[in-house]
Amino acid sequence: MSTTHKILEQPLDQGSPLSPEALACPHQYNQRLRAEAPVYQCPHTGIFFVSDFDTVCAIAKDHATFSNKFGQAMRPMGETDPEISAIQATGYKPVDTMLTEDPPIHRRYRGLVNQAFTARRVATLGPNIERICNDLIDNMLAQCEKDGECDFVTAFAEPVPLTVIAEQLGVPLSDYDLFKTWSDAFVAQLSGMANKEEQLQAAQHIVDFQHYFAARLAERKENPKDDIISDIVHAKFEDELPLDTPEMLSILQQLLVAGNETTTHSIAEGVMNWIKHPDQFAQLKANPDLIDNMVEEVLRLATPTANMWRVTTKDTEIQGTPVPAGSMVQIRFSSANRDDTIFPQPDEFDISRDNAKTQIAFGYGVHMCIGASLARKEMKVAFQCLLDRIDKFELMCSEEDLFYPPNVLLRGVAKMPVRVT
Repeated sequence: MSTTHKILEQPLDQGSPLSPEALACPHQYNQRLRAEAPVYQCPHTGIFFVSDFDTVCAIAKDHATFSNKFGQAMRPMGETDPEISAIQATGYKPVDTMLTEDPPIHRRYRGLVNQAFTARRVATLGPNIERICNDLIDNMLAQCEKDGECDFVTAFAEPVPLTVIAEQLGVPLSDYDLFKTWSDAFVAQLSGMANKEEQLQAAQHIVDFQHYFAARLAERKENPKDDIISDIVHAKFEDELPLDTPEMLSILQQLLVAGNETTTHSIAEGVMNWIKHPDQFAQLKANPDLIDNMVEEVLRLATPTANMWRVTTKDTEIQGTPVPAGSMVQIRFSSANRDDTIFPQPDEFDISRDNAKTQIAFGYGVHMCIGASLARKEMKVAFQCLLDRIDKFELMCSEEDLFYPPNVLLRGVAKMPVRVT
């Protein structure tokens, strides 16, 4: 019996929701959690895992009881390992901003950064995203004609959002490889799976990111441009003080990952579902007006931010389960998005699903992803360009051979060999 099948068949208390086996097979495992223990305290870690839709939403909007200030819990290795600490000391000290801060302080950061993601700015991006997508499709078609296949992730899904966020930050595309390296480093830090060597490498890449963008921030302070870095440097919100450099670097770090990794995985998952469900692809070809709803359905199934942490601020209960103050709680968005009490036949890809917009892939409550409108815009334009120009997608490996790197918070396919015609 494979380790994946074993984790699905053995009693819950013999495994862990954070094991590589459970992370490799999250949907079946989450189904077990919802059925057997929607509020489950792992006996090996003491962490509480919450998997049903209603309870995940209730926790996500109750920041007074379930705090987002989990940043400290994510940084223990750097504080105890002298090699990692030595690398970090050459950069800027991490600070809690949007993701790992609560109201009212969170409101300051959110208010300042909102000014960089106005509806006006996002609305103007369509033609530029379309240009990027069509250039990439040209290259993808040429590579398939030459080699018989291409990796859809690196050929299209990855460069679309990474190019958009790089251009919006106002940094040169010649540094594209650096942005990808830094983004990967942040993901490794969040993964909870990195070994010592990978953590050392990630720490150095993050310091490199900090110095690179600290220089860009200083430049924009003196010579502002029409880009997000300038917006953040010069943002003013009511009577709040401007952001300092460590705060701005923390925000830029979150924008780089949120504006790249999650959209990459969603675009790839969307095309994967086109391949698995040719009837839905044909329906979309016949009725492109369904793209907006399809984007919501793809987000529901992909949920690239699969899980997120909370820390209890006081003794409380979740569905009658006592949870002491200071407990780590993981809310599982990907599980909530496949809760069959909310989404009938939850594992099916249905571009006409009437409540697809109910999905919570961008989170819920005050910490809902600030870049949600940008991500939706990128996905809609990307899918429309692919729909206009590609008649057929073929997966050039078995679905079982696709690799999803284990990560306690994020989920997405690493490579996806396809042939497009």
